[in-house]
Amino acid sequence: MEIKPISAKETWPLRHEVMWPNMPLDFIKLPEDSNGNHFGLFLSNELVSIVSLFETGNRIAQFRKFATKTELQGKGHGSKLLLYLMAFAKENDFHTLWCNARVNKTHFYKKFGMVETEETYVKQNIKFVILRKVL
Repeated sequence: MEIKPISAKETWPLRHEVMWPNMPLDFIKLPEDSNGNHFGLFLSNELVSIVSLFETGNRIAQFRKFATKTELQGKGHGSKLLLYLMAFAKENDFHTLWCNARVNKTHFYKKFGMVETEETYVKQNIKFVILRKVL
């Protein structure tokens, strides 16, 4: 297993496959992709989990488009990548990390000390909630 920086373009196929397979590829691209830090977890040189990190304000960062190949979910790969991302954010002097999570996935983020907020929204008939963590 190896975690390393990757390009935004390298995240797009996995984002599409896992998050929004029924939407056009452009749906998963973010206008701010060129400004983010993107990371991938590789198993035997195969990219199996990805996440993107964006500064959103005064030492505050948001991670977005966090995805692990469906058949490899629940095996700890996403957990390792999220811990790596949290350490990277802290080492780079971010004091708060936040994300928009699908409501049915909040239990995963809470295991890492993230706290659910009152802020919710719906996208493509899927309910999301914002979670935060002070680093």
